[in-house]
Amino acid sequence: MRPRAMAASLVLAVTSAMATPTPVVPVVPVVAPAPGSGFASSLNAASNSAPAEASAEASAARPPQAVAGCDPIAGAQCLLPFPNDWFTANARTGTGVRVNLSADAMPRNASGVPIDPARWNEADGFSPGSVLLAHVPGVDLARSGAAPVTDIGWSLRRDAPIVIVDTATGERWPYWAELDAGAADPARRALIVRPARNFTEGHRYAVALRGLKDAEGGALPASETFTRLAGEELLADDPLAGRQHALRRTLADLATAGVDARGLVLAWDFTVADERGIAGSALSMRDQTLRALKGGSPRFTVDSVTDLTPGQDADIAREVAGEILVPNYLDKPGGPPGASLNRGRDGLPRPLGDTLRARYQCEIPRSAFKRPAQPALYGHGMLGRATEVRARDVRAMAGQQGFVFCATTWIGMSEEDSQHLAGVFGDLSRFGTVPDRLQQSLLNFVLLGRAMVGRDGFAGDKAFRNDRGRPLIDTRADLAYDGDSRGAVAGGALVAVSPDVRNAVLGAPGMNHSMLLERGVGFRPFQRIMESSYPDGLTRQVCFALIQMLWDRAETGGYAQHLTDDPLPGSPRHRVLLHIAFGDHRVSTVTAEVEARTVGARIHQPAVAPGRNRDVTPYWGIRALPPRPYAGSALVVWDSAAPAPPVGDTPPPGPPYGGDPHQDPRQDPRDDPEARAQKAHFLKEGVVVDVCGGAPCVADPAERS
Repeated sequence: MRPRAMAASLVLAVTSAMATPTPVVPVVPVVAPAPGSGFASSLNAASNSAPAEASAEASAARPPQAVAGCDPIAGAQCLLPFPNDWFTANARTGTGVRVNLSADAMPRNASGVPIDPARWNEADGFSPGSVLLAHVPGVDLARSGAAPVTDIGWSLRRDAPIVIVDTATGERWPYWAELDAGAADPARRALIVRPARNFTEGHRYAVALRGLKDAEGGALPASETFTRLAGEELLADDPLAGRQHALRRTLADLATAGVDARGLVLAWDFTVADERGIAGSALSMRDQTLRALKGGSPRFTVDSVTDLTPGQDADIAREVAGEILVPNYLDKPGGPPGASLNRGRDGLPRPLGDTLRARYQCEIPRSAFKRPAQPALYGHGMLGRATEVRARDVRAMAGQQGFVFCATTWIGMSEEDSQHLAGVFGDLSRFGTVPDRLQQSLLNFVLLGRAMVGRDGFAGDKAFRNDRGRPLIDTRADLAYDGDSRGAVAGGALVAVSPDVRNAVLGAPGMNHSMLLERGVGFRPFQRIMESSYPDGLTRQVCFALIQMLWDRAETGGYAQHLTDDPLPGSPRHRVLLHIAFGDHRVSTVTAEVEARTVGARIHQPAVAPGRNRDVTPYWGIRALPPRPYAGSALVVWDSAAPAPPVGDTPPPGPPYGGDPHQDPRQDPRDDPEARAQKAHFLKEGVVVDVCGGAPCVADPAERS
């Protein structure tokens, strides 16, 4: 979304959401000795009667009754460590488990309302983009020698204080660790461990914290509870016996990877959801709908056709707008903001019975009237709408490079969703409505693409033909996708599920909202609501981790494993070009680096001028592009002299910190002719060409067209 329109939309939503102050209720740590998992469900009753040790402060605030469903290994803090297989039950799923979060254990907002775990408990594991959370009061990560974001390679050394092991392969997983910069109370600051590439679907991971130190360099001891669990075998009637049994498997996996149980401060394991658990709903909607179409185009309307003179627009000759008719898989007629997927008894989406009318806007270049142009979908930005396809840089790309761009709206994260989103961040029980509506968006885009490439689609309508009756869209060419900002963050999911897109450019990309939100200035209005509703810093980090599990269904992070060489059923292999702006204020570039590692993209080198990137090994783990045109996925950094981004989980400060290359047309690579030429070549051929002469790519305002 263009900055002024987005700002106005956010102000209206936030002002309305915060018009009635929510009474602030102190967040009370809960003491929960009761196992809440399938590994030891028979011990619940015994555990409820034997509270674990807690600090004096927590004990003073302890509720009258201990809360079931928390992990006794973490002492007084519920839902930590997270993600955690203690919060699962054995089940007949692809992973063998199902998430089993206790309602009493879920975070509460300032009005005392707990998050309803029902949507989370449908999952067969945790997010592949999971942020790992623990509460280790007094830890000093620098003194401990934990790997920071500026030195990811440090995380894999043999004596690293934090270890993540893929139990299926024995592979050590790269990460970086940080303390929550947004926590007001140092005593309630989360230890955050972020994967440097997403975890593998369906795999189980063991985590170890060891040799942690405080600010004076003193060793932090393990809790009394963890010491007991890691020690001698407990009696069968001990309330902690079930938890010890589960921990034994974790410790065995760590030992196999060379991690000794001696010196551990904390250890746990977690299972990642599988392909069906994440993408099953979107694929079911796609397949049901395409089967009904029998290979044909969806129905559509043409509501307006606007022919432009060269004086009005040198690049675009015609604009066409109308509606694509799409089955509504949401549970309210018309699928308005706040609707959820309409699910059958098998848990999969079913059509409600009405038709959703998805607005579209198409931009047809002048060149198409001489030679049919390649069809391409365009994905708009945060809280935007389909008409952003009319932006100057998109029109220039269409006219100068020979594309017909068509767009529809990302319902779920569009302008009309602003008010609903503001309310959601005040009560996260409703969060599932956001990815549900976004999954309907994925279907809307798939059908818009099918209308563009089908012979019985747009090409058969006079609005998409020249005065001699010839089609303006080349239906023999592959469908391409070009998305910016939100269009890149959600666009990766679309590309993965699309049966027609082959090559895609994701501009200002990133993934995993649990990492994206706090690092971008665009989240600040909603951050205010969330901080008011969930005032405790540690609780908020748990909330971010929880919402990632649902957001996976409709963002790149949930589909990244299938974005390139391991396609989803019914989808082709894809090639993706990631264009990032160094120092982006809205979509942190470190999230794009995680994406590049996950999808196996290579990077244009030299990426930036010496000294610009503060990392010990800039772009660690991403191989360089070969010195020739490359037929594959790639990451290209465009530098417009913006300041380097902060290294913590915080957004860049406001002016005079420096211009934002995400939204400043003088800095944004979307408006650089060489960047557009590179994009066009990739979308047409799937080949990365060096347009920067073997040097770092610079978005130069002096060369703007």
